[in-house]
Amino acid sequence: MKDLKYLAAFSIPVVAFISIYLKGSFVFLTVIFSFVIIPILELIFPVETENLSQEVAESKLKNKVFDWLLYLNVPIVYGLVVFGIYEVKNTPIVTYELVGMIFSVGIVLGVNGINVAHELGHRSSTNERFLGKALLLPAQYMHFYIEHNFGHHLHAATPEDPATARYNQSVYSFWFTSIFRQYVKAWNIQKKLLNNNKKTFFSVKNDMFWYVLIQFGYLLTVFYVFGSIGLIFSISAAIIGILLLESVNYIEHYGLLRLKTKSGRYERVKEKHSWNSNHVIGRIVLYELTRHSDHHFKTTKKYQILDCHDESPQMPYGYPTSMVLAMVPPLWFGIMNKRVPKDMIVL
Repeated sequence: MKDLKYLAAFSIPVVAFISIYLKGSFVFLTVIFSFVIIPILELIFPVETENLSQEVAESKLKNKVFDWLLYLNVPIVYGLVVFGIYEVKNTPIVTYELVGMIFSVGIVLGVNGINVAHELGHRSSTNERFLGKALLLPAQYMHFYIEHNFGHHLHAATPEDPATARYNQSVYSFWFTSIFRQYVKAWNIQKKLLNNNKKTFFSVKNDMFWYVLIQFGYLLTVFYVFGSIGLIFSISAAIIGILLLESVNYIEHYGLLRLKTKSGRYERVKEKHSWNSNHVIGRIVLYELTRHSDHHFKTTKKYQILDCHDESPQMPYGYPTSMVLAMVPPLWFGIMNKRVPKDMIVL
């Protein structure tokens, strides 16, 4: 039964469904649940730092329930997107209700869409990677698969990485630099991959072309079925999901930099180059994304067996709480700057 604790990750889609269905004064329930109630619960529940034994870890790897908990997000995410658009299209609502419904679906796109896509995108199975890309589609962020797997994990905690926030950089500045640079870098990575395989830029193997066509086709379908309101809703919810992802990117490596060796190359990625959080609620809701140090240390590790490393810099709060703090830069800097290892700071 303890393995089923990750069912709690579906609490956000459930709350989003209730919010969209009831509307009115309940329309911002998803926002309140995600960024008020969950942070409060993180403060109440204990921090868990213990790691699994090798025997238990091997047992969990054989248990397919952990994989199915990820796969279930596909129908849930798409179901909520369709439900949200349908309600907006066919139910009389006022402006604030539309905004609340967009935020509800957008949060689900970020947490149960892009976040789960990130986990599946690291899998060796083609089918699992396909599901990961399918979860990126509603957020219009399919290029994330290429940039994250072939860019971020190579350049994390260096100035070359768009998804690593600089020391004293605000989250609002980071949104713009990260989103733009990641998209450009995804195209550059794609060109290198094609060159390595002796393929031209206009090859059918150019995944970036396919991502553009598929995403455009998705929006065109939404417009055809649900009209302009459906299109506006889809694009707006996608933006919320993207900003949610980039806020997570912001806190994952904030201010952490790998040093250069005598050869001029950066030192290899270590446990100290990502912020770790052992706050149990954030761990469960985000499928252990908060044990990010171990994820970068060994990217093939599945979420259910990620470890805590003592040498990893520890966040004082969980990821959901930290995202709220990041929205107030002076508060964020006041809490986090003194925690950044001094030898990593490059002003």
